Amino acid sequence: EEVKQAFNETFKDRNKSAVIAELMRETVERVRRREQQSKTIDRILALRAQTEPVSPETIRAAREEGRP
Repeated sequence: EEVKQAFNETFKDRNKSAVIAELMRETVERVRRREQQSKTIDRILALRAQTEPVSPETIRAAREEGRP
């Protein structure tokens, strides 16, 4: 009841059906984005699991290679 009252006070001058529709669209987009991020993280972790770790020395040498 408290949330309903706060909603009605906050959006008293607006079309509540339009507000709810907008909130639903935003929520759907947020969930889709979160799912996509999760899939991306899973792909990155899978790729990392397939490759050999690189030593700090190898990374340092690659950075320094070709520098003047």
